[in-house]
Amino acid sequence: MIYNNIRRKSREVTVGNKKIGGNAPLAIQSMTNTDTLDAVATVAQIKAMEAKGCDIVRVSVPSLEAAETILKIKEAGILIPIVADIHFDYKIALRCAELGFDKIRINPGNIGDEDRVKAVCDACRTRGIPIRVGVNSGSLEKHILRKHGAPTPAALCESALYHVSLLEKFDFYDTVISIKASTVADMIEANRRLADACQYPLHLGVTEAGGGNRGLIKSSIGIGSLLCDGIGDTLRVSLTDDPTEEVDAAKQILQAVGIEGQCGLDIVSCPTCARTKIDLIPLVKCFESAVAKEGLSDVPVKVALMGCVVNGPGEAREADVGIAGGIGEAVLFRHGEIVEKIPEEEIISRLIAEIRILKDKLAK
Repeated sequence: MIYNNIRRKSREVTVGNKKIGGNAPLAIQSMTNTDTLDAVATVAQIKAMEAKGCDIVRVSVPSLEAAETILKIKEAGILIPIVADIHFDYKIALRCAELGFDKIRINPGNIGDEDRVKAVCDACRTRGIPIRVGVNSGSLEKHILRKHGAPTPAALCESALYHVSLLEKFDFYDTVISIKASTVADMIEANRRLADACQYPLHLGVTEAGGGNRGLIKSSIGIGSLLCDGIGDTLRVSLTDDPTEEVDAAKQILQAVGIEGQCGLDIVSCPTCARTKIDLIPLVKCFESAVAKEGLSDVPVKVALMGCVVNGPGEAREADVGIAGGIGEAVLFRHGEIVEKIPEEEIISRLIAEIRILKDKLAK
């Protein structure tokens, strides 16, 4: 568990019924892409994300009328915290605080003079609502851009600290900071600089990452690199896709860097070679489908499917349970110890049964 062993110490911020920072687990976030005025569609999308394991959801609030949607969202029984995404109009931020949003996302530099920033700080402080400061490569202040000549990592970090200083000026410290860039290397370096410069919790993400494998790969490199440094308290994988796909992608990233306990089933399988005596590639795909169908994807155990008995049990010793294939059969092993031989056609059903046993043990 690399991340938890070297995790950066950050302030703890309360967002509705969730915690960000401190010793709290990493919070997975996503954002609705429905018309916020369409409460039915917005609620349905949030429920879908909630069912996938999303911890916090952000909703764009471009108008005072859109802010009122929070009432219908809360009435629909949504349990995860709702973040209001505000741009330019501080009055919308004030109304969102009144209506009960769990966090306000603003860029303090684009909502007007300091009196307006103070008004938002006062409204949020009174109600115990944290503020997320959002900075990206397209929102840098002119004086910072002139100084650095481009939206460099140093410029992004300076902008974030500048915005935070505006909140601190009005005695507001329940702040989460997000620095995002579409260039992965810039996003990584900017967040590393920020992590060294302050103790506020950090929200990770590669903005405009794209869709499909391209978006997942860019996000995995950016977010995963920082998590392996112990940096990051909450994350969103921004994809040009259904928002529920962002939640799945976030879980995959957490799984890949070894953050256990919140990323569900971890399937380990070898790439196959000439020693492989079982048709492993379709077997793994069938197993993944079976796990999803049986509703076991969220069980926090590691399962290994290896192609041969030469190295299989040894290489997958860290797995809770697994198989190593042979000709028409496989050996079943637990933590690297061979238990018995099973026919090839029983592999999937037997692994499913083993996962259920482990699930029941974890529940006790």
